[in-house]
Amino acid sequence: MTVVLKVHDIECRYGARTVLDGITFSVDPGTFLGVIGPNGSGKSTLIKTLAATVKPSIGIVWLDGRDLSTIKVKDLAKKVGVVPQDTRVDFTFTTEEVVLMGRHAHLGRFHVEGIRDRLVAQKAMEMTDTWGLRHRPVTHLSGGERQRVLLARALTQEPQLLLLDEPTAHLDINYQVEILSLLRKLVLEEKLTVIGVLHDLNLASQFCQRLLLLHQGNIFAAGDPEEVITPEHIREVFRAEVGIARHPITGVPQVTLLTPKTGTEKSHLKVHLIGGGGVSGWMMDQLASRGYTVTAGVLNAGDTDWQRARDLGLIMAEEAPFSPIGDEAYRRNLELIGEAGAVVMLQVPFGHGNLRNIECLAHAIRLGVPVLVVSPDELPQRDYTGGQAVEFLYSLPAGGWQGVNYQEAVLAFLAGLESRTRVSEPGL
Repeated sequence: MTVVLKVHDIECRYGARTVLDGITFSVDPGTFLGVIGPNGSGKSTLIKTLAATVKPSIGIVWLDGRDLSTIKVKDLAKKVGVVPQDTRVDFTFTTEEVVLMGRHAHLGRFHVEGIRDRLVAQKAMEMTDTWGLRHRPVTHLSGGERQRVLLARALTQEPQLLLLDEPTAHLDINYQVEILSLLRKLVLEEKLTVIGVLHDLNLASQFCQRLLLLHQGNIFAAGDPEEVITPEHIREVFRAEVGIARHPITGVPQVTLLTPKTGTEKSHLKVHLIGGGGVSGWMMDQLASRGYTVTAGVLNAGDTDWQRARDLGLIMAEEAPFSPIGDEAYRRNLELIGEAGAVVMLQVPFGHGNLRNIECLAHAIRLGVPVLVVSPDELPQRDYTGGQAVEFLYSLPAGGWQGVNYQEAVLAFLAGLESRTRVSEPGL
């Protein structure tokens, strides 16, 4: 069987930081490969490297025996479709016009879409349940609808390889299952090769034939779901205690987070998380399981992090779905920060709608609340405000905040902070 993709010893760096180190693997045609791992492990960078938008500093990627870096952009677009993590679309084209953009690589210069191009686009929209949205401006769609539209656009390219960065991040559970079922069907029946970043380990186990588990820029484990999703691997990589059971129908491993035993000492430290867009779930679970009092904000109702905070019963500052942060939610966020013993800003993307979530750090610093920022050197890649988020962060007083590279480092920081606080308490 011909190998569609072969990755050999690639290394990727952002400045002085190595994000991927010595990554080597290959993918056969008609395979659904899931990429899993904690935030900051290099998953998105791997997808960008396979899409040729990030060039590795060391190593090589082959696509059908050709060096990926030597393939022209238009030729690459005929072979590789990409569904990015960021679904923001600023232009006011209709949904159908956006999907038809997937045909550009197949058109000659000055040519317009023909009957076949429109039929291909229609088929892709019907498969992704977006045909009914075809006349609506794409800027009027919800995050989940835009996610499905971008998938339809990628399928309209008729690619050989489909790359997806968290394709279900903004989708309701019914659409998560439908989209992943569609991808698996295309893999099995059309021999499409799919590589997707997935946060939900149970969905990854259920729909992917093979998994790649990344940890701190390295491949920690690779193989079928039974080989990769084990309590030992989850404990080492995610720092979480889990139970593994078999799915009653498919038999694939399913993960259940184990809550602490009764009697676990409750921490006196209150931690406020600044997140959104699915970056906070793991940290919420970790802090709650360790006995910390956790608050969060500002989160949009219906957001993945909002749902997880609600499941855990956390107090949070909330805003309406798909709405910019208003004055009331912002004031509530400042109140929660004032009650916290530490503030942690995770790897959240910033747009004009949530820019006030980074501005609130100044309030924490004025109050003397320790502020921890995860992966600050990656903020330029997550700043969609024209640089305002980066400018604000680095305008804060020197020493007012501390940066760490991985979410795991947050736990060590908080443990040290709590220990110092306990020692300084009267009578200790």
